[in-house]
Amino acid sequence: MQILSWISPVLDMNQLMVLAMFLVFIFMLFRGVPVAFALVGVSLIFVLVAEVFLDPNRKLIEEFIEFDRTGIDYKRMGALAGRLFGNIVKNPVLVALPMFIFMGLMLDQSGVAQRMMKSMQTLFGALRGGLALTVLLIGIILAASTGVIGASVTLLGVMALPAMLEQDYRKPISTGTIAASGTLGILIPPSIMLVIMSDQLAISLGDLFMGALFPGLLLGALYIVFIVIYGLISPNSMPAPKNPPEVGWDAVRDVLASVVPPMLLILAVLGSIFAGFATPTEASGLGALGATLLAVWNRRLNFAVLKDVARSTMNTTGYIVGIFVAANFFALILRRYGGDEIVEAMVTSAFDDPNMVILFILFIVFLLGFLLDWIEITLIIMPLMLPIVLGLGLDINGFGQVKDPSIVWFAILVAVTLQTSFLTPPVGFALFYLKGVCPPGVSLGHIYRGVIPFVLLQILGLMIVFEFPALVTWLPSVAYGN
Repeated sequence: MQILSWISPVLDMNQLMVLAMFLVFIFMLFRGVPVAFALVGVSLIFVLVAEVFLDPNRKLIEEFIEFDRTGIDYKRMGALAGRLFGNIVKNPVLVALPMFIFMGLMLDQSGVAQRMMKSMQTLFGALRGGLALTVLLIGIILAASTGVIGASVTLLGVMALPAMLEQDYRKPISTGTIAASGTLGILIPPSIMLVIMSDQLAISLGDLFMGALFPGLLLGALYIVFIVIYGLISPNSMPAPKNPPEVGWDAVRDVLASVVPPMLLILAVLGSIFAGFATPTEASGLGALGATLLAVWNRRLNFAVLKDVARSTMNTTGYIVGIFVAANFFALILRRYGGDEIVEAMVTSAFDDPNMVILFILFIVFLLGFLLDWIEITLIIMPLMLPIVLGLGLDINGFGQVKDPSIVWFAILVAVTLQTSFLTPPVGFALFYLKGVCPPGVSLGHIYRGVIPFVLLQILGLMIVFEFPALVTWLPSVAYGN
């Protein structure tokens, strides 16, 4: 086995340029350059390198000249960016993106989570670890309702962390539970990440939503089992309240009254997709309408809330679309340097066993999660890995009418792996979302220590999904009548 056998004794120019593009991009990120600007800046720099500094007799330059027949200049690059933007905004899959974002942000403002927190805290608060279990259950419901990580983590932090600390919960287990619960939204559908993956891998968004449901619930179940066991092993870490309130049927009724409305919304959105009544794009509009009606029902909707949600939706969508354009530009220049062939040679030469190749790719994605956000990884790395996975000839049972079931299985594996990018230091975004709302006395060190067991649980969940592909393939198979 020679993992680096793709590198010749003396690196050729293409390999050096591909390696340099990634290194310069990471350097720009660490210098604080916005992601979209970094991607475009690196691309333009290496267009200039190819046009000016390399030997014009090299094949690389001939490929660039053949690309636009008269050579590359910045005017043509501007026209190319316009075409890329046009293709992205016309993509029917991405129409669902702003609607799901709006749905999550409106639910954040609707007061649903606050009602669930109050009622569940009364019902489970008397148990040892009851507050932690409450946070996990709310995190699972919010994940299936919103898919917006920043909103979920921030909301759970504001609502639950003061109560947990007041009940003498240890800071690491409190912060770790909140951060891990909030990140479930990136996997449990409807997920913004799955919408983007569907576009990048050219596979059905409905298949991804159905395939991700059981792995997402599996992670939630692992978290709950961990909290129960941890409470038994270390009772002082999650003590029961000294004077718990009496729990009666009123508490059960309050929990049902707070949980049923968002569950009906989840059923309407995902059920319409799974039953074939609506496309994901149509279901996203239904979800946005349902979230708005919930805000009206809870008397939380006014012009200021609507304006704030609409503005935040526009900003988030614009941020993602900007990275889309920049990442496509970056990928185009990378391909002109032979990046596809170089990356494919590096990965496929590492192992002969296709399963080991998949594990090696997941390991690369996991390491990149320490440095990059899931958006960059999804937009840059996934298209490079797609032809590699297609060429492995994986035998994954399942979808019948659906093309390439191995790609759907691989996408869910990557989605589970990418979820760790929100929790892994030093740039796990969920950690900084939570730190921003932590009361004084809670440090990043407490948060880092708290998320370690949940990262290990995510790796365990990844191993289970890898060993049992039916967790991904069964539900889509049922939906297609197989």
